[in-house]
Amino acid sequence: MAKITAAEVNKLRKSTGAGMMDCKNALVEADGDFDKAVEILRKKGQKVAAKRADRESSEGAVIAKVNDSNAKGVIVSLNCETDFVAKNEKFVELANDIAELALNCNSKEELLDAELNGLKVSEKLIEQTGVIGEKIEIGDFRTLEAPFVGSYIHAGNKIATLVGLSAQVEGAETAAKDVAMQAAAMNPVALDEAGVDQETIDKEIEIAKDQLRAEGKPEEMLENIAKGKLKRFFKDNTLVNQDFIKDSKQSVAQYVKSVNKDLTIVGFERVALS
Repeated sequence: MAKITAAEVNKLRKSTGAGMMDCKNALVEADGDFDKAVEILRKKGQKVAAKRADRESSEGAVIAKVNDSNAKGVIVSLNCETDFVAKNEKFVELANDIAELALNCNSKEELLDAELNGLKVSEKLIEQTGVIGEKIEIGDFRTLEAPFVGSYIHAGNKIATLVGLSAQVEGAETAAKDVAMQAAAMNPVALDEAGVDQETIDKEIEIAKDQLRAEGKPEEMLENIAKGKLKRFFKDNTLVNQDFIKDSKQSVAQYVKSVNKDLTIVGFERVALS
């Protein structure tokens, strides 16, 4: 049997992220063969992943990244089972590495197929499932492209947002971050009225009518009053129309105009872990 040195164990640990004892046991089983030991650890990950496939992975880290030109942003959520793992430094580091890769991808499938430290991301997730002992998977994957994209990650990596602005002008970076913070805090359903789907509109009108009927309002008045309530819904729930959280005397759209009169918000993405 090959003599396993501390240096060999450390090398395998750095390569895979597995614990010291797991690395030593894998090297012993592989009779000192490094590549075979890596494969043993990977197979362990596959077994753990299969056992935990039906587990719920509602915890994790949500990471937003923007490329060097500020023309494209991504949000990736790396999900796990417990908050304990979600706060682990190595787990957050992995989430950041995957999000960095995602800047060059256009879909979750493309990201899973991308290479990270010599492995496909899909293989890396299985490997880390074996290391950590929990189900690990990519939950959400969003991209946003615009003349200027800014991002915001809420403390604890539970919420991340992207905001796209119409131009890369002076003050765009601050404006984009402020609006991204707004989207994180206020959870708008759409950018503006046009972005609200008809199903949501119909539902809000019916809710308003039911409330008005309960108040004893005549049936013939319901439609007009309900439409008035719908305008209030748009104001409270669409990003450009919401009161700006840093200055409630102006809307978000008005705040952006104060940075540059021609500047507008062209899109946003928000991902949150429940």
